[in-house]
Amino acid sequence: MAANNRETAVKSDIRLFGSTKVLVVAALLIAISIVGKSLRVDIFSVIRISAETLPVLMAAIFFGPFIGAAVGAGADLIGCLVTGMTPMPVITVGAAATGFFAGLVYQYVLKEKLLPRIALSVVIGRLIGSVIITTTGLYYLFPGMRPQLIWRPVTNIIMAVIEVSIIYMLMSNKAFTAQLEKIKRK
Repeated sequence: MAANNRETAVKSDIRLFGSTKVLVVAALLIAISIVGKSLRVDIFSVIRISAETLPVLMAAIFFGPFIGAAVGAGADLIGCLVTGMTPMPVITVGAAATGFFAGLVYQYVLKEKLLPRIALSVVIGRLIGSVIITTTGLYYLFPGMRPQLIWRPVTNIIMAVIEVSIIYMLMSNKAFTAQLEKIKRK
């Protein structure tokens, strides 16, 4: 009976993820996002190019909006601790919103066509999470940074094109999608 209680406790702890495999892949995507946050390129301290959002979008598209939001929030909070930055709730909400809305759009819109579906999910996720929520938060938190914020939409467009290309290449590969389906099965 003790083994049965332990098994039930483990299953209830990973309920959001559905399986241990999905939990492990989500954790790997968080780690990749943290590395992407650490290895960013700043151009004239105005444009910041990094791969920190790509794993969040991948989690959202691969596993749905709630896992996308969890990966976004987890990556932001743990990434702040690793890089020595102060966590800011509005930035964390923006990262979670990016994952949530990208996953929501991918699950429910344009189910027949893969490229427009991925493109729309990435654009909507970035628009709501990064451009609207995060930029608004930065605008009010850092008044001295306001002139530089005009470049955020441009950076988001450039990064969205790159992210759509990468995710589309992965999702177009039959071997990759077959493995992804194996991971998603309970």
